[in-house]
Amino acid sequence: MNNKTYGWFFGFLSVICKKTKLLNYLTVENISKSYGELVLFENISFSIHKDQKIAFVAKNGTGKTSILNILSGDDEPDSGSIIYRKDIKVSFLSQDPKFDNNLTVEETIFACENPILKIISDYEKSLLNPDDTEAYQNAFDAMDRHQAWDFETLYKQILFKLKLENLGQKVGLLSGGQKKRLALANALINKPDLLILDEPTNHLDLEMIEWLEGFFAKENITLFMVTHDRYFLERVCNEIIELDAGQLYSYKGNYSYYLEKREARIEREAVETGKAKQLFKKELAWMRRQPKARTTKSKSRIDDFADIKHRAHQRRNDHEVQLELNMERLGSKILEFHKVSKAFKDKTILDAFDYTFKKGERVGIIGKNGTGKTTFLNILTQSALPDSGKVIKGDTVKFGYYTQNGISIKPEQKVIDVIREFGDYIPLKKGRQISAQQLLERFLFSRKKQYDFVEKLSGGERKRLYLCTVLIQNPNFLILDEPTNDLDIVTLNVLESFLLDFPGCIIVVSHDRYFMDKVIDHLFVFRGNGVIEDFPGNYTDYRVYEDSQPAVSKTTEDKKSKPSKKQNQASKLSYNEEKELKNIESKLNALAYDKKELENKFTNPDLSQDDIKKLSDDLQKIIDAMDAKEERWFELSAKLED
Repeated sequence: MNNKTYGWFFGFLSVICKKTKLLNYLTVENISKSYGELVLFENISFSIHKDQKIAFVAKNGTGKTSILNILSGDDEPDSGSIIYRKDIKVSFLSQDPKFDNNLTVEETIFACENPILKIISDYEKSLLNPDDTEAYQNAFDAMDRHQAWDFETLYKQILFKLKLENLGQKVGLLSGGQKKRLALANALINKPDLLILDEPTNHLDLEMIEWLEGFFAKENITLFMVTHDRYFLERVCNEIIELDAGQLYSYKGNYSYYLEKREARIEREAVETGKAKQLFKKELAWMRRQPKARTTKSKSRIDDFADIKHRAHQRRNDHEVQLELNMERLGSKILEFHKVSKAFKDKTILDAFDYTFKKGERVGIIGKNGTGKTTFLNILTQSALPDSGKVIKGDTVKFGYYTQNGISIKPEQKVIDVIREFGDYIPLKKGRQISAQQLLERFLFSRKKQYDFVEKLSGGERKRLYLCTVLIQNPNFLILDEPTNDLDIVTLNVLESFLLDFPGCIIVVSHDRYFMDKVIDHLFVFRGNGVIEDFPGNYTDYRVYEDSQPAVSKTTEDKKSKPSKKQNQASKLSYNEEKELKNIESKLNALAYDKKELENKFTNPDLSQDDIKKLSDDLQKIIDAMDAKEERWFELSAKLED
């Protein structure tokens, strides 16, 4: 189906949707985008309807980010139109979120346009002035009227799950990953009708990703996303739209369904192209035999010839990255850790860690953000020193370290210049060699693309070029820190195949569970506080094991969560008691934040004895208040169970 036909079909589909009461949120009609001579796409049309969870899939450099920028209004198409449903609420998650660095995390959240957040903010301010009973009562009644209690619980849960508990921290002090998580929290808290996401799982650890999967499963949010995370695609999306060679293809299913149907489509197209080639040969012979004077019938056949020629010469650009580089053999001694310890202030990363790496070992590293995974890699490669113990590297070991920082871009540097820094010719196996140009072609950079400036490359193309620079140095011990970020699915599949055949050692830090399952044999699980467990299996094996363990008993925080509507309806609480219960829950949250802030103040080394005594007295008052509130909470909650 060509794009013009797709546009007509889309219009017809819109009419059907209206009749069947499908709610259309977004219409994209015949958009095109070019940069100079580079045509990204032409006459693209699609639509998004309520409850759809769509993934948009395409190779790097073919226009995924451009389409997202057009949908968000950050860019405009050269032609065509974008039409949103009137009064629809839309949130966008970009790769490079913009914030006011002078605001705190909490101020950034409350700066959202969601009116319920203003109600919650007014209520929390009233708690700080308990003497103003009128302001408190007005704020409390507003919370009731707008059912803001559940919303307050939701947004604090989102911040907690995304590890953004320090609400008073200035945004300017956040890391890039924290800012991305804050942008995601903002998008989720805004409770949009349509959420448009660019790589939502980047900068999330595995625990966060699995929580986000569950969140999207239970929340009625319509999604349109670009993601390389194939497990996320499998579990979240119910439709995949693929942009391939300028054509759009829609698959009504998850990632497994997409793979199956895409393969069938490509086989079908190959058969059709084969038939067109046979017909083209026949028609070409007829054309050559024709006299100059032609009948009306022959003119019609001549007109059809152009279409037959076009179909016969269609060619899929499915060249794969070819990774066939030379690798020095590993000796008997590879890498050894002997009682290695490392800490930052009161945070322990490694605690007398012992390990001896063997030939061909493939280790995956997982753990929450901040547990020391990157520090471990820096110590391993000897770019950072341990506090105690030693790391012994074998004489034959040559590291290839793919870091999260990516490639260093020099002003006006061209793609070919990046590779020529390593030499005009690159050694391959069995004494062969290839030129820098040929090597780049193996990494899907055409001769024309090789003379583009590096800053013009898409994020995925830069990562592919960076991967090339790591591998051409012929390492025999690969260290890959989040290698899948921004790589398209085609490149990921080829990289996985290469790593499966790689005879050296591999260490992978990744939140891409699909990638980890295919590549690694066992896991280092970073638990925090210097605890590293060696798990004998891949990530799926680990999840099965973890899920089979006895559940941890509920914490006091779980017990004081807000009762459900069903419980409230069946309870014997009076109206005033129900209001009191809600008030206690909110005050407990406020007291918990106050307690945490006070505890942080104790870390100040300049505190005097009087300061410490005052802080201790204030802390005890908060603890006593929390105990009293919790006791009353349990009394009221017990009535719900009677």
